[in-house]
Amino acid sequence: MINLKHIKSNRVFLTAILFIICSSGSGRNSVFNIINYGAINDGQTVNTKSIQRAIDDCAGKGGGTVYFPAGRYISGTIFLKSNVVLHLESGAVLEGSKILSDYPVTESKFRSFTDNYTNKSLIYGEDLNHISITGHGTIDGNGASFKVSDELRKANIFDSYKMRPYLIRIINCENVTVKDITIINSPMWVQHYMVCRNINIDGISVNSRVNSNNDGIDIDACENVRISNCNITSGDDAIVLKSTLERPCRNITITNCVLSSNCNAFKLGTESNGDFHNISLSNCTIYDTRLSGIALEMVDGGSLNNVSVDNVNMDKAGCAIFIRLGNRARPFLENNPKAYTNRKAANNNLPKPGMGSMFNVIISNIQATNIGKTGCSITGIPSYPARDLTLSNIRISFTGGGTEDLVSRKIEEFPDKYPEYAMFGTLPAYGFFCRHVNGLIMENIDLSYTSAEYRPALYFKDVKDSRITELKALYEAGAESLIVIDSSQNIIINDCQALKNIGALVSLMNGSNNIGFINNNFFSKTRIYKTDGTIRRSGIKIR
Repeated sequence: MINLKHIKSNRVFLTAILFIICSSGSGRNSVFNIINYGAINDGQTVNTKSIQRAIDDCAGKGGGTVYFPAGRYISGTIFLKSNVVLHLESGAVLEGSKILSDYPVTESKFRSFTDNYTNKSLIYGEDLNHISITGHGTIDGNGASFKVSDELRKANIFDSYKMRPYLIRIINCENVTVKDITIINSPMWVQHYMVCRNINIDGISVNSRVNSNNDGIDIDACENVRISNCNITSGDDAIVLKSTLERPCRNITITNCVLSSNCNAFKLGTESNGDFHNISLSNCTIYDTRLSGIALEMVDGGSLNNVSVDNVNMDKAGCAIFIRLGNRARPFLENNPKAYTNRKAANNNLPKPGMGSMFNVIISNIQATNIGKTGCSITGIPSYPARDLTLSNIRISFTGGGTEDLVSRKIEEFPDKYPEYAMFGTLPAYGFFCRHVNGLIMENIDLSYTSAEYRPALYFKDVKDSRITELKALYEAGAESLIVIDSSQNIIINDCQALKNIGALVSLMNGSNNIGFINNNFFSKTRIYKTDGTIRRSGIKIR
């Protein structure tokens, strides 16, 4: 009788043996065990040269797998080669050296604003094809060993960046795979992929909150990217798409990820000299995030177009949704890598990009709880509105606690300010403050709070050609209004509910015109609208 269990056990054993044996043959199926190149897994010996010899030999023989068996391997910078897989077996740890001189200065051939950031990395690859980092082992950056002083940071922020290596930096590469690996404790950004094509990041875990700027994954001006099944806990943005040079970031799919961040969980921008196009985030969970769960920020001249966010659950975030079209206009100069000497030079001495744009965004099926008091915002700047945004099937519960005086507080424009959800202070709406937006559709929006709120649920200012459908929002009995429409035109409000007495469903202000009310449901003592005396009755339609 054949023992199937015994056969299965032997098959697993034989598979492991294939990795352990160092093949000296050629071809991409060859395995190069770093132990056979002199690497010592004692957690003390610096193995940079041994690991690099294995990589070079692997590449020289046509490619294959550079194999890390269990143990701790200290290393400085290692340089990937085409057709090489770094495979860290379960129990193997590639540990970054704690000595900065073990990371030689490596400047990319591509000029971007990241020239100002670190020029050192633990793993580096440029101009390569078919490279992979796989396995159930761990990459540990020893990030806590690279703290910089407050004095240095204040004297020159760019110099302080260069004291902290990235863990993985991949530039202008094609067919890049990072799979199943665990990455922890980065000194700087955990992973930076710039001007790459065909990236697949699948099933990795990132836990890095030991230093500043600990972004989990930075996708910078890349095309055809798939990020899936990842678990990221980061000190800075968890997954951030950026464009630090005038090249697009496009055809990006992010799905089935769990994200937590001391900053933003999912962000497009802030760095946005190039475009963001054809990008999708779906089926993700966000928790314990200090700033925004979802942040779309275009401020450096690029164009954001055709972006969708769908099916996201969120708990405990400063803000659920933050959308900003601004004009920081931070310059980028492709042919002069030495132009950025400090922040003043970068901001004042280089030509600034033109005004960017944002349109065709869909955010749907979002559930968020324990969201901070500030509120969410969707804002452009005067004469440059964000356009054609749809928010549907959104349910958000805020901590609340806003007072009536916040409703009339002046909200500055701050066109060139660094974009962050708290940039305007506590907003005049507990739900969404929308300003300088055209073509905004909000449908099936359910807003609530845990502490008493005296702000409206929605505040529209300079919003045009837009619609609010099926708004269900909590409010205090006797509150002034559920929605404020200020200096806005061509707004339809339909199928909204006010199920307790309230002063009015909508407050109309400052010449708002062509406002239509269709099939709204409100309590008998509630007026459908009230005005400040600047509204023409001919500009209001009720049906």
